[in-house]
This record gives sequence, structure tokens and C-alpha cells, in this order.
Amino acid sequence: MEQNSCELGFRHISKVADESIAYINARRNGTSKSLKTRWTKFNRMCMGGIEPNVITTIAGGSGSGKSAFANTLETDLVDLNPNQEIVILSFSFEMMSYRQIGRKISNKLRQTTSELYSAETKLDDSSFEKVKEVTKEIKNYPIYYVDTPGTVTQIEETIKKFYKDIVRDRWFIITLDHTLLVEGFDERKTLVELEKMLIRIKKYPMTSIIQIAQLNRNIEQPERINNPTAHYPMRSDLSASDAMYQASDYIAVIMRPELNNIQSYGPKHLPVRDKIYMHVIKNRDGGNVGILEFNNGLAYGDFLEPEQRPVEVQTTEQIKG
Repeated sequence: MEQNSCELGFRHISKVADESIAYINARRNGTSKSLKTRWTKFNRMCMGGIEPNVITTIAGGSGSGKSAFANTLETDLVDLNPNQEIVILSFSFEMMSYRQIGRKISNKLRQTTSELYSAETKLDDSSFEKVKEVTKEIKNYPIYYVDTPGTVTQIEETIKKFYKDIVRDRWFIITLDHTLLVEGFDERKTLVELEKMLIRIKKYPMTSIIQIAQLNRNIEQPERINNPTAHYPMRSDLSASDAMYQASDYIAVIMRPELNNIQSYGPKHLPVRDKIYMHVIKNRDGGNVGILEFNNGLAYGDFLEPEQRPVEVQTTEQIKG
């Protein structure tokens, strides 16, 4: 019988169960793997890295390094997974895409963007030749940029066209930096519609979404800064927290306590000097939530895992303690 175009469609549980068995077997025999990143602890927390058909939200306040993390992550997915056919569509609403490339060059050459852009001292000829060499490599990355902010509908239509014309059988990565820059008359309604749209899109075959989100200002209030038990981010600190929390499979919040003049971070009095903490506050697959520690390498757009790990991945119970 021909299905009415208004119907949503349905499948018997046996069909879905077969898909589940096939996925479990593919993971078991290694034919299906998560995309690795350079961060061992992040991979361990997120089922081995970036998975297909999930939304990963990277949140943080201004200057926390969330865009730098996403930029490095974007490059890692290509560099560290050479056996995977990947294509990336990057909605770079906050920064011009050529500045994103500048960050990639900075990371690869371990030179600050200030040095690359001759902010104080002119970049010498030898260094400029190295820039051109590494740029040749970057040009081959399967990454496409969208610089112009748009509405939820425009973003969805762009993704659909890109999927039809470019993706083919490759693993499709979408990055969106960041959610508050999506155009719309009502901020909260726009964010709700954005999350609904991303849920629809993540169900495309072999599609992963990484969205960058802003924290609201609650975490900067003096009563929280002065109270160590209130330092850590919560669900309510996310802008449009309900919609984003429901839509996301993983939520990682980046915190730089130094930015808020905090001298000792949280109830465990964690060190703050040159430290960045990532709080995984949602893991839909039931894995641990907790805190990951990094050394500050943002001068080169990097998060550095300490050689020694005084802060191990912590369970929810350990955090409350």
C-alpha cells in the first residue's frame, strides 16, 4: 500500500534490532570506530572519540578556548583518522575562515598568531616559507567553510545541499561556531528550533555534529566566584539550557578559572595557573561525567594533557565530594 506523504513511517523492532547487532559487531571487529582526537582522556570519556549520529556540544564563556578546541578537533579528525573518508562543513559564524586557517598554521608550526601576523616583529622570510609549506598541506583538507550567518532554515538547506552534492559516502562532520550567532528575531525560540533541526540532521547516515555554545553570565556572579562549591558549571549555565541539553549526546564545558580571578578552583581546590578544565556534564550513553584537566596551550590554539595527571577523570560522586 502506498504510504501517505504526511505519515512519518514506521519499522518493526526486528529491523531495528538487526541494525543494532550489526553496529555492535562492527565495533567489535573494528570495522566501525569512533574518530580519534589527540586527547586521550577526552576519547576515553566519549566512547573513543567522535561517534556517528551524535551531537557533541562544546560550551564555555568568552575567551575560554572553546573555538580553539573545536578548530584543533576539526584538524585532528582528518590527521588522526587516515583510514576514514571524512568531509567537514564548518559554519564559522564567529570568525572569518581565513583566521581559522591562521589558527591551524599556528598550531602546526607552534608559532603564535601574533607572530604569524607580524604584530610586533616582522615575520622573517624563513618562517614565511614554512607557513607556505604547511598551508599547502592544509589546502588538501576536506573542509568547507560557511562564513555568513544565517537562519535555522538557511543552515538546514545549506546542509542538505552539501550532503547531496559533496558528501556522497563519506563520514560527514558538521561544526557550528557558535549557536548564539544563528539569526532569528527571538533568541530562545531560534535556539530551540536550531536544536530540533540538528536532531533531524544527525540522523543522516554517518553524520556527526559539533556545536559551540556560550555560557550565560550566571557563572560570573560574585556569589558563585566566592563560593568554591558553586565554581563548577551546571546545566542551567548553558544558554537555552533545556533545548540544548536535551538535543546533545555529549556536553563538555570549558572553564578557565583564571579569567574570573579564582585563586583555587572548586571544593577540591584545584590549581588555576595556566590550567583549563573541561567538565563533561552529559554523556547520553551512560558513561562517566567528570572533569578533565589540561595545561593552557592556547597561544598555539592547543589544549595540552599534562604528563602527570593530578586530576584523574572523576565520577559524579567524586565531584560532589
